[in-house]
Amino acid sequence: MNKRVFVIHGWDGNPNEAWLKWIQEKLSEKGFLVEAPQMPNADKPRIEEWVDFLQNLVGKPDEETFFVGHSIGCQTILRYLERIYPQKVGKVVLVAGWFNLTNLEDQESETIAKPWIETPIDFEKIKAVSNSILVILSDNDPWVPISDKEIFESKLGVEVIVKHTGHFTEDDKVFELPEALEFLIK
Repeated sequence: MNKRVFVIHGWDGNPNEAWLKWIQEKLSEKGFLVEAPQMPNADKPRIEEWVDFLQNLVGKPDEETFFVGHSIGCQTILRYLERIYPQKVGKVVLVAGWFNLTNLEDQESETIAKPWIETPIDFEKIKAVSNSILVILSDNDPWVPISDKEIFESKLGVEVIVKHTGHFTEDDKVFELPEALEFLIK
């Protein structure tokens, strides 16, 4: 059976952005079955709605099921993995993932972010579900504090690559992410 990979975009995003489109094409070329949905109500993401959507999309996961997330898509994947415990999955790549946010533009953004920030995550369940997680952060991301690196390292015990690329968007001129691709195919 082919490896499946689910690519989950960020808040107010879409699956055809910058490096997300690139990694879908590269993984497809390598024989992965790639699904990159438009997440529901991307301008106002809600935990239950996004996690339910991902769970319905994936169906029955297994160790040939991989995940790639950007920003709030990372939170969605983590919360999905927590939910499917003790089911095992394959590799997970989290790009610009976060537990805290800074520089939110307005009260509406703060209201949307609040449950994502305040609802606890069971890291022990996530570690049991996937023991192969790569986190890629940036030291100049305007929204994701680099201090979240310590949370990923201490709570998940994972490798964190730190780049200098903003929030990994088209505006930041990030059109490829070779570290993520290499991790998934090796």
